[in-house]
Amino acid sequence: MGKQLFLILNSILLWWWSSITISGAYLQNQTDRLALASFKNAIYEDSFGVLSSWNDSTHHCEWRGVLCSKRHPQRVTSLVLRSQGLEGFLSPHIGNLSFLRVIFLQNNSFHGEIPPQIGNLLRLRVLVLSNNSFGGPIPSNFPRCLNLETLNLIDNKLGGRIHSDLGSLTRLKVLGLSLNSLIGPIPRSIGNLSLLQQLSLEKNVLSGEIPEELSRLKRLMLFQLSSNKLTGEVPAGILNISDMFVFDVSDNQLRGSFLNDVGTTSPSLHLLGAIDNLFTGMIPSTLTNATGLKLLFLDHNNFHGPIPKNLGRLKDLYIIELGHNHLQDDLSFISSLVNCSNLKILGISNNLIHGSLPRSFSNLSTSIEWISMPSNRIQGSIPLALGNLFNLSLLSFRDNFLTGCVPHSIGALSNLQGVYLSGNMLTGEIPSSIGNITLLNLLHLSSNIFQGYIPQSLGNCKQLIELDLSNNNLVGSVPVEIMGLSSLSIVLSLANNNLSGSLPLQVGSLKNLGILDLSYNRLTGLIPASISECLVLEQLYLDANSFHGQIPKALRPLRGLQELGLSNNNFSGPIPSFLAELPLLGYLNLSFNQLEGQVLEHGVFLNASSVLIYGNMKLCGGVPSLKLPLCKSSSSKKSSSTEARVIYGVVGSLLCLALLLLCLSIFYHKKKQMTIIASTSLSFKNKFLRISYEELLRATNRFSETNLIGKGRYGTVFKGILDGSATVAIKVLNLMQRGASRSFISECRTLGTIRHRNLMKILSVCSGVDFRGNDFKALIYEFMANESLEEWLHLGTMGRDDECNESRNLRLVQRLNIAIDIATAIEYLHKGCYLAIVHGDLKPSNVLLDNDMVARVGDFGLAKIISTVSVEATGVQDQGSSTSTTVRGSIGYVPPEYGMGHKVSTLGDAYSYGILLLEMFTGKRPTEEAFGHHLNLHNFVRMALPDRAMDIVDLSLLSEASDRQQEIKIKDCIFSIFEVGVACSMESPPDRMDMTEAIRKLHLIKVSYEDKERRIGM
Repeated sequence: MGKQLFLILNSILLWWWSSITISGAYLQNQTDRLALASFKNAIYEDSFGVLSSWNDSTHHCEWRGVLCSKRHPQRVTSLVLRSQGLEGFLSPHIGNLSFLRVIFLQNNSFHGEIPPQIGNLLRLRVLVLSNNSFGGPIPSNFPRCLNLETLNLIDNKLGGRIHSDLGSLTRLKVLGLSLNSLIGPIPRSIGNLSLLQQLSLEKNVLSGEIPEELSRLKRLMLFQLSSNKLTGEVPAGILNISDMFVFDVSDNQLRGSFLNDVGTTSPSLHLLGAIDNLFTGMIPSTLTNATGLKLLFLDHNNFHGPIPKNLGRLKDLYIIELGHNHLQDDLSFISSLVNCSNLKILGISNNLIHGSLPRSFSNLSTSIEWISMPSNRIQGSIPLALGNLFNLSLLSFRDNFLTGCVPHSIGALSNLQGVYLSGNMLTGEIPSSIGNITLLNLLHLSSNIFQGYIPQSLGNCKQLIELDLSNNNLVGSVPVEIMGLSSLSIVLSLANNNLSGSLPLQVGSLKNLGILDLSYNRLTGLIPASISECLVLEQLYLDANSFHGQIPKALRPLRGLQELGLSNNNFSGPIPSFLAELPLLGYLNLSFNQLEGQVLEHGVFLNASSVLIYGNMKLCGGVPSLKLPLCKSSSSKKSSSTEARVIYGVVGSLLCLALLLLCLSIFYHKKKQMTIIASTSLSFKNKFLRISYEELLRATNRFSETNLIGKGRYGTVFKGILDGSATVAIKVLNLMQRGASRSFISECRTLGTIRHRNLMKILSVCSGVDFRGNDFKALIYEFMANESLEEWLHLGTMGRDDECNESRNLRLVQRLNIAIDIATAIEYLHKGCYLAIVHGDLKPSNVLLDNDMVARVGDFGLAKIISTVSVEATGVQDQGSSTSTTVRGSIGYVPPEYGMGHKVSTLGDAYSYGILLLEMFTGKRPTEEAFGHHLNLHNFVRMALPDRAMDIVDLSLLSEASDRQQEIKIKDCIFSIFEVGVACSMESPPDRMDMTEAIRKLHLIKVSYEDKERRIGM
């Protein structure tokens, strides 16, 4: 009996124990299942139905994307649901999957915050949540996941700082936080991640310096920090990491010379990226030791010196981008690139590259697709064998000094999509073979010396969206084939040529065109009614032709017009009322036609600065600021008709008498003047020269290229010798350039009324016609032997190969004297003239230096005479002669308020002077690409003051210091000058220092510097 009882009790205990065990397993099973169910419930969009298998009929380990452990069959170890179109939140219950080792949820649409409960997953090794929309901060308890090897949160909307505790994840091999909105510095603790192979932090808002501690990451292969706001220098040790494969710090504010040992210490380098920083130094030849290099991005920096001649050793090179630097070299390096059989892109734009294209240019890899070399000093002709590069899709030599013809072989480049050859001296005819390039999108051939007819074959380029043939010597009619190109959608410019005939009816085919410019030609006839079909037009320029008739009603449907130029034609009749109804019209030029009647008083006509109507003698009325005579009403005309006949008779008699007296007076004065001229010798110093076109032709050797000394917006400057002895500078106006005539008048008006030691002296003008009957205008100045300040600050600006340039250098005291001269000239314009004069275009190229290095301010083409009482605290002019809100001047020197519509002011000149002063002592142009959109020269200097002032100084000034004491003296002087430059160029006009105060401070700086110099000499 006892034995049986024992067996029964034992059976009960076994059953009870087994039930407990089964219940525990069941509960563990339910924990993971419930966590997954919560995960599913937080998803409200399942585009591909991936979660349809997550139901009660199947075990959760069989659900799609779920993997369970082999040792613990009920426990989930992997959750893999990448690219499944899931949208929703990430449930915090995911933290209950305590056996989870791998999470792949990338490329979905999760949003909200990353649940901090992930920090409970102590077994987690891989967490990939990239390409979602997670927001908020990075969970602070991630460091609890000590087994984590991959943390990839790339391409989300995470904010806040990177926690320094991430440095405790010592097993981490991949850290990806790119494409978020993270702020603050890079934690130094990341340098503790000794196993880290990939560090990707690009496209955030990280600031501060790159920690030196990152140099300890000896296994690093990918180092991606581009597109942040990092400053300082790149720690040298990072590029000593031998396994480095990708190094990219582009688009930051980093500086220094970091390339010295690259290649030697990092032979495995595949990508080297440093675009858009402030890096300096030379590109070392040791770079070619990185024989696996394929992608080289060093553009938009301040690198100087030659391009390594042995780049061809990098046979796997795919892309070379060296544009927007200060590289000075010929094109001999191209010969070595023939060995780079995979080369696709070659970019060296905006440097100081000179010389002719070598024959080897045509032997570059046939795989090359982009060749971009604009804004250099390249000379010679385009190789005849250009057609060998048959895979080329972009060819750009814009703004160089190329001569000769465009080779006919260009037509063999059937893959070509963009051709940029503007701004050279190419001659001959535009080759008709271009019509064979049927994929062509962009063709820019403007500002050359092309002759002959526009090829009709261009009509075969059915994908052309931009065509610019302006500023050449093309003749003939406008081809109907071009007017029929409905693909043209951005710009069609044939301006400044000698085209004749009428505007083809096919102009109506340009239904998608935004800008049409046919100005300054010899077109005649009426504007075709078909132009009404160009409904997308925003800018239409037909100025300076011979169109006639009334302004056509066909322009009425062009509701998108923003600018319309019809000046210098033969339009007659009244101004049509529909022009005032065009809602976006902000510029209208009707000058010098034969328009008559009342000017409208609504729409664009309300703003006198937006409407130009000079030279239409029969116009009346309009808003008062147009200053036109009042229109007579019809009733007053009838009542006064009888009186008018009597008055006209009397007035006519009086006019005849007055005319007779005037003729007698003119005869007397002419005779007297001829007597005076005959008895007085010609003198540059005391007399105003009377110079003809023929004399200027002889003085400049027929305006020879050898006499060319400068080019500007409105004209070209030549050196000339008058009468075989007097050397002068002759500025020949390009009257085809819009605004050149206004510039001529402004300069004559301004320089004719002022005299000052530091202002350019105008000797004479020439206004007439050339031998071909074209209008000709020129200004004759004193010749400045030492050229412009621009040439001294930035050697070789005019593109000369002058060996003397190498020895040119302005010493500190010379720069200070020149700065004082310029300020003195501007102060005289502002306060020493009867009416204040605003220069409007102050920059180094408009400052000339005489034999004694005395500065003379010139180029008054944008000068404005204003009221002396018009400078208010806002810096906006009140009653000045300038009413235009158009931003004029040179980019980088124009004060910011002009861009907001403020009128010109003396405080605008103060801003330009401040920028010029900073440029003189930093050696940096305000337009340098390195500044980008987030920085300018003013802020660049202001941020460096006071501690880093010497880091931004023109290096040639530092070489003047022979010892530590002199270095301190130079530093103090330049620091004080920077303060003046910053004070003059403040963004708000009322905050700016005026010229009187600037002169006072600069004199004090000079006296202090020279006093210290004397004491050191003692």
